[in-house]
Amino acid sequence: MPKERINHQITADKVRLIGSDGKQIGVVSLREALRRAEEAELDLVEISPNIDPPVCRILDFSKYYFQKEKKVKEAKKKQHEVEVKEIKFGPNTEEHDYNFKKNNAIKFLKQHNKVKFTVRFRGRQMAHKELGYRVLDKLKVDLAHIADVDQEPVSDRNLLSIIVSPKKDIDKILSKETDKAATTVGNEAGTQAATSVEAPKTAAPETPSE
Repeated sequence: MPKERINHQITADKVRLIGSDGKQIGVVSLREALRRAEEAELDLVEISPNIDPPVCRILDFSKYYFQKEKKVKEAKKKQHEVEVKEIKFGPNTEEHDYNFKKNNAIKFLKQHNKVKFTVRFRGRQMAHKELGYRVLDKLKVDLAHIADVDQEPVSDRNLLSIIVSPKKDIDKILSKETDKAATTVGNEAGTQAATSVEAPKTAAPETPSE
């Protein structure tokens, strides 16, 4: 249901009126405002009721309400429900596997999700928890430009974990990195093209005839 009062639902004696063209008309009586709206074959809509006098505007209320509801629906679509994605490591994770999982974490952060990194220890590995801390410290350093640490390492039996969140401006940061990478590739391609141009050949000297 519309919250705005329109036309004869408005109870104030005077209103600050805005015309259908968006220009300020000024403070007028409610009767005068209703007359102007009727002449324009439009509605008088109270858009700011909590000030004195309330602000009213002359407009097509059905169109105004439709646009307002459309904006609300679009805003709801854009709202993102944050998930916590978990990525598991071992204390002796090899570099290739580490990079693969780190890239997965970057993908989740790009989607504006939180990421929980968990290091699982098995058997004798429990005696070397410092290896797990090293893995988590490396992740914190490698992702520091796009993620903030929500929770420092927490140890729970054979598990060690941290949670990170994407920075608020992660989209802008990643966009700059993409532009920088594209510029670098373009410069390298230009350099290679320049060096591949063959130097002009000089004609061999003629042999004098006998």
